[in-house]
Amino acid sequence: MIRILHAADLHLDSPFAALSPELAIQRRQEQRDIIWRLTTECDSRGCDLLLLAGDLFDSEHVFRETAEQLCEALGTVRARVFIAPGNHDPFSPASLYATLPWPENVHIFRSRAIEAVHLENPAVHVYGAAFTEPRETGLLENFLADADELPKIMVMHGAFGVSDSVYNPIREEAVAASGLDYLALGHAHKMEARTLGKTTVGNPGFAMSRGFDELGPGCALYVELDGDDCRVEAVNLGGRVYQSMEISVGADPLADIMESLPEETSEDIYRITLVGTCPAPDMAGLYAELSPHFYGLELIDKTLPPLDLWKDLEEDSLKGEFLRQLKSCYDAEDAGEDDRRLVARAARLGLALMEGREVPEL
Repeated sequence: MIRILHAADLHLDSPFAALSPELAIQRRQEQRDIIWRLTTECDSRGCDLLLLAGDLFDSEHVFRETAEQLCEALGTVRARVFIAPGNHDPFSPASLYATLPWPENVHIFRSRAIEAVHLENPAVHVYGAAFTEPRETGLLENFLADADELPKIMVMHGAFGVSDSVYNPIREEAVAASGLDYLALGHAHKMEARTLGKTTVGNPGFAMSRGFDELGPGCALYVELDGDDCRVEAVNLGGRVYQSMEISVGADPLADIMESLPEETSEDIYRITLVGTCPAPDMAGLYAELSPHFYGLELIDKTLPPLDLWKDLEEDSLKGEFLRQLKSCYDAEDAGEDDRRLVARAARLGLALMEGREVPEL
């Protein structure tokens, strides 16, 4: 049996520009901690191979601490490590993949041409290729693995299931015809595992969430290859997560929000979208009250105003004409909920400016 731990898209040293400089530094250290979680998980499960399928680094700008911890961690793991550079961290003679003192157990694929590495213990063929530019295409096309009885594994970065992409499109037909037992992919930040022909394709998604397009915990994949059988298990890598909630609020938005929150929120980053019908919420005041309960917080107001927004609709004045024009858009048959929210916010803003009041948070 071959045991594999497969991870991808660590995006080490991401800028975390939406956070304060202090929190961004902390988040980058948490990314480095993920490396140690991977090596600990790899050893605890007795893995033979650790496959890293690209975008290990977020860019070519990498802090020294990150490079040092990465090499140290990978050097301690008992498994053989294979890295296939991706579009964020393509291989070049000046890249860290060429210049760092990598441990002896680490093999980096350095060419867009598929390379084969034949291991004796365990007896397995490991194939891989690298992005050598931020854009690549067709790395798997027309590939056929060696025709013998040994397990055949490949690690590669690319856009799976598409035929048109600048990020190495990998067609399902090419996978099914490859003769591989397991194809370890990275690039899409969504976990997936399925079988095409005799080949199981795995993508662990992101290793650590970095924004609201990556909700929930980061994952790796634990893979067991035993003859023709391939078992894939998601491994939760833990750590801080991004969460998104929609909360209906009324006359007391703060109370409604507090009542809807889970018990523990202080370790995670939340986006809370306010919906419902109520007077314009004091978003700055709500943020000041709520932010201490979270590691990071983003508030979005999508509430609809009560009917008295239109109380001066019949007034023979500029204000009345302004409201009549907006109300016709608000009541239009083809107006959706988002359209009405936008019109209502325009009405709030216009009325505040006309009446000399403080402009509401929009």
